[in-house]
Amino acid sequence: MDITLFKKMQSTLVVLMITLVTTVHAQTASDKTLDAQQKAIIGIAALTGKGDLSKLRDQLNEGLDAGLTINQIKETLIHVYAYAGFPRSLRGLQTFMAVVDERRAKGIEDTLGADASPITDERSKYERGKAILEKLSAVAETEPKTGYAAFAPTIEIFLKEHLFADIFERDVLTYQQRELVTISVLSSIAGVEPMLRSHFNLSLNVGLTPTQLQEFVGIIEQMVGKKEAKQSQQVLDEVLTTRSKK
Repeated sequence: MDITLFKKMQSTLVVLMITLVTTVHAQTASDKTLDAQQKAIIGIAALTGKGDLSKLRDQLNEGLDAGLTINQIKETLIHVYAYAGFPRSLRGLQTFMAVVDERRAKGIEDTLGADASPITDERSKYERGKAILEKLSAVAETEPKTGYAAFAPTIEIFLKEHLFADIFERDVLTYQQRELVTISVLSSIAGVEPMLRSHFNLSLNVGLTPTQLQEFVGIIEQMVGKKEAKQSQQVLDEVLTTRSKK
C-alpha cells in the first residue's frame, strides 16, 4: 500500500475515533439524571420553602439515608432563608433537629460532615460576591447598573456581599447543589418567575443538564404541586428555547 495513502487512512481513522468519543461523551452528559442526593436536596428545599413540615420530615430522612451529611442538610436549610425568609428556614432547621434526635434514639448515627472552610480571600465581600456571580453567570459586570440595582443600590450591595459572598462562598455545598436549592425554593413560591429564569440559566452554567432540569420539574410536581410544576416548566421551556438559539 502507498505510504501516503496509508497515512491519510490512519489520520481519517483517528478523526473518526475522536468524533465518536466526543459524541458519546456529549450524549452521556445530556442524558445524565439526578442522583439520590440531588433529589433529596430538591425535596428538602422545596418543602421548606413551601412550609410543608410533615412531608419535609420524610425528605430529611431520605436525604440522610442517601448519604447527605448533617452539615450539608443544615446548609441547605440555611440557604433557603435567602429566598423564603428566616421563618421558613428556622422551621426547617427545627424539624431537622427533631429528625436527627429521633434517628439517634433508634441507634442511627449520621455523619456530621465538614463545616465551611475559613475564607482567606482578602478582597472585600462585595468584590468576592461580584466575582462569584460573574463565574456563575459567565458574564462580566462592566455596564452601568440598571433596573432594581440602579433604583435601589443598597439591595444590590446586599446581594453581592451577603447572598453571593456570605452564602454561595461557603463550600459545604457545591454551586450545583446551591442552584438546586435556589430553583427548588423559587419553584415552590409564586410570582418570582424572573428570578427562577435567571437561576435556571445559572443551573445550566454550573453543569446541570436539560434532562436533569426536566426531571427537577417532575419532582416539584410530586413534592409541591401541579400548579407550581406547570409554572416552572413554562419558565424552563423559555430558557431552553432561548439558549438553543444562541
